Amino acid sequence: PSRCLAGARPCIPKDFGHGSPVCVCNATYCDTLDPLVVPAPGSYVKYESSKAGKRLERSEGRFQSSLSGRGLLLTLNISALYQHVKGFGGSLSDAAAMNILKLSRPAQDNLLRSYFSDSGIEYNLVRVPMACSDFSVRPYSYDDVPDDHELKHFRLADEDVKMKV
Repeated sequence: PSRCLAGARPCIPKDFGHGSPVCVCNATYCDTLDPLVVPAPGSYVKYESSKAGKRLERSEGRFQSSLSGRGLLLTLNISALYQHVKGFGGSLSDAAAMNILKLSRPAQDNLLRSYFSDSGIEYNLVRVPMACSDFSVRPYSYDDVPDDHELKHFRLADEDVKMKV
């Protein structure tokens, strides 16, 4: 069964007419999560979001030693580790930075807290595109001088100085 933990502030959904609601986050309110807690051995915690309105809805369960009945069988071998996870995060593009900067200071603080704090989704990494990307307002590069292999004409664009550095 899903539940909202004590202290967590629920999502207040807002639909902009495209059938995919988003959670309200403004200067006075932003939904939060309780800090993540490692589940007891043999159990798991699942967070689920859906187009139908679930937003990081928490539920708990216990692993079974064998499959009873029909369904998906997922086998975990916790003794075989293949890679190290450094963290989780997202991209901070020109478009994202421009939209964040258009918010009031309290709304910016709430939004960034919802991504990076222990009452949010606890991002600890951010990818920043170098030069322009498909989410930039115009095409630009850092050095448009042909054959400038020593980068003597390298310059950061205004967007990068104001929004990324």
